[in-house]
Amino acid sequence: MKLLFPNGEHAPVELESGRAVLGSGNDADVVLHAPGIAPSHAHLDVKGSTATISLPNPANQVTVNGKPLTVPAEVKPGDLVTFAGVRVRIVAVEKAASAPPVVKAREVDVDDDGRTKVRMALPRFVLRGVSGVTFGKVFPLQGTVVIGRQTECEIPIPSEEVSRRHAELRVTPDGIMVEDLGSSNGTYVNDKRITRQLMKAGDELRLDTIRFLLLAPGQEMHQVSAVPAAAAAASASAARTGGSKTGLMWAIVVVAVLSLAAVGAKIMGVY
Repeated sequence: MKLLFPNGEHAPVELESGRAVLGSGNDADVVLHAPGIAPSHAHLDVKGSTATISLPNPANQVTVNGKPLTVPAEVKPGDLVTFAGVRVRIVAVEKAASAPPVVKAREVDVDDDGRTKVRMALPRFVLRGVSGVTFGKVFPLQGTVVIGRQTECEIPIPSEEVSRRHAELRVTPDGIMVEDLGSSNGTYVNDKRITRQLMKAGDELRLDTIRFLLLAPGQEMHQVSAVPAAAAAASASAARTGGSKTGLMWAIVVVAVLSLAAVGAKIMGVY
């Protein structure tokens, strides 16, 4: 239950269960400074959505819906009560209903047996560390992320070479927009120092000596399988030569060169 004062003599008052004293006295629960208001002018005994109003002194002027109050009377939401010249409207207090939990939409699929399974959406781009403390680690990129030394960053890098908030990466329809955040040692894309630059899949991001490759989903698997596929193609080409010694020799050379290249790339951290 709440008391509203249409003429602004007092701010709205929300009443709890129990007795509330209205009057001009400093010890009153609701203090009203107006002509004709006694120190303890009226009592409101609140119980649930109703209240009983009574007078400690019959001489105190109180009306309920325009009728003078002489004996205790029940008041309810919607009633208009006047204490001397102060008008008060009784209103109900509606408790806000608790909002239902928000369920985030997720991509779902259904098996043949009717069971529903959740399929996680893959990020469009990932960063793969190819040097330093991030070597071999993969960082999915979604929305906007900050790389830096602070643990609050989305991609924290515990290295003194990296500023606390070094660079910001934002996913766009055309690629990853990289912006240097005033770092001490600079941000580089393909070994070129930048302030703001759009990166494409396959580009290299460098924060001083910490290097990353920007990859699209599936690109890593393509890199790993590229050498075996080329070797298989070379072997098939040799077979088509009719088993000649020259064709076989060239096939062996091609396979050896590609294998050495794969080992070298692995050592250098390319994949």
